[in-house]
Amino acid sequence: MAIRPLVILPDAQLRLVSTPVAEITPEIRTLVADMFETMYDAPGIGLAAIQIGVPWRVVTLDVAKRAEPPADVEPAEPEADGAQEKRDRQPRNPIAFINPEITWSSEERSVYEEGCLSIPEYYEEVERPASVRVAYTDLDGKRQEIEADGLLATCIQHEIDHLNGVLFIDHLSRLKRERVTKRFAKQARREG
Repeated sequence: MAIRPLVILPDAQLRLVSTPVAEITPEIRTLVADMFETMYDAPGIGLAAIQIGVPWRVVTLDVAKRAEPPADVEPAEPEADGAQEKRDRQPRNPIAFINPEITWSSEERSVYEEGCLSIPEYYEEVERPASVRVAYTDLDGKRQEIEADGLLATCIQHEIDHLNGVLFIDHLSRLKRERVTKRFAKQARREG
């Protein structure tokens, strides 16, 4: 497993439409493992393969909250090497979606504040369908379907957008979208 570098706006790769995965291979399994490691390290709750420069239709998600110790347990002594912090970020409910597609979405809408690892430190409220049904292939090559609502529904829609070259800022007003795009383009010129 390896932490891979994130693709950051305004990189044109973020606008690519990702290619379907033909079969679950060792390369796909390694990609998924690297995506989870990269996502947890960032830290984030979702990652599309294109965000690490791989244009395949692969998404990793984990919207589970960090485990909290029971109220009657005293906290352990802090560990000097950061091992406890790393354990706290360990997967709680990781899900890998290969070739995900939304097969149904509710008419009811919900609004969540979204951010993106490819647009660091920028957050805006986005309105999306409150519930979705998603068909996908799991890492065993089996076709699955889940119904999601709340944060999971928002996150899976956000990540599937990435697979189609769409960013969450595309759901904002033109003014807000242009403002953030210019800011990141200017930052890229300074760093480049």
